[in-house]
Amino acid sequence: MQLDNFKSVVSKYKVIFFDAFGVLKTHNSLIPGIEKTFAYLREQNKDFYILTNDASRSPDELAASYHRLGLMDIVPECIISSGMLARDYLANKITEGTVAYLGTEASAHYFETLDLKTLPIRELDLDSISDVNALVMLDDEGFDWNTDLSKTVNLLRKRNIPVVVANTDRMYPVSSSRVAIAIGGIADMIESIVGKQFIRFGKPDAQMFIFAYEQIKNQPEIHKNQVLMVGDTLHTDIFGGNKFGLDTALVLTGNTQAQEAEVRIRSTGIIPTYICVSAVV
Repeated sequence: MQLDNFKSVVSKYKVIFFDAFGVLKTHNSLIPGIEKTFAYLREQNKDFYILTNDASRSPDELAASYHRLGLMDIVPECIISSGMLARDYLANKITEGTVAYLGTEASAHYFETLDLKTLPIRELDLDSISDVNALVMLDDEGFDWNTDLSKTVNLLRKRNIPVVVANTDRMYPVSSSRVAIAIGGIADMIESIVGKQFIRFGKPDAQMFIFAYEQIKNQPEIHKNQVLMVGDTLHTDIFGGNKFGLDTALVLTGNTQAQEAEVRIRSTGIIPTYICVSAVV
């Protein structure tokens, strides 16, 4: 398996789309040396955006989490979250009633700006659900997995309402050797139990890339062949970028590890344009 030099790769493009977990950071730290990448992008006057399926916090809070780790280059305006797409869907489709959600109170930020009542699943009374008109799955934290997931199943058995999954990730890396179950994996399980199809937002869906492409400062002067998508997961970052017509760089610091990358690429047929050890220049 041939590995590419990330600095040589990134020098060819005017705009860089980065995934977050496994590319820029783990659950509690930055990828070592990643600040050098953003110093280089700043020096070269390259535009960048963070495309994340993390709907656990608002863009302001996500940016602040990077600042606390010492990476000051990432500001709210450059963060494109799947939660933003889910919010737009609800704004257009749900005009009244209550939106129940799985996740933290911080994740509910995306819907508090709408003229709708929000209610965490833990506070839901299954005997009083007539005004619940949608369910949103935002984050894998903020609820009791046993009690509240069972409550979610029973809500969906009783109410025929749209279910919006604001994070399609099934797992995310918490260290170099361990992962945690993300809300997308929980959604898959509940979907199979209740026999209903949920509405998903985030990579690899084309809407995520369309939304991000429209945010580029110099668009429409920037063409797709001038944009690079950098990610650690074949089925979301790389497949989504490929499908949208972008060049893609797979990095080996997250969900796809060096020892398994070649086998996964062969078995899935998802082929990145480049393979790099990391996103560090």
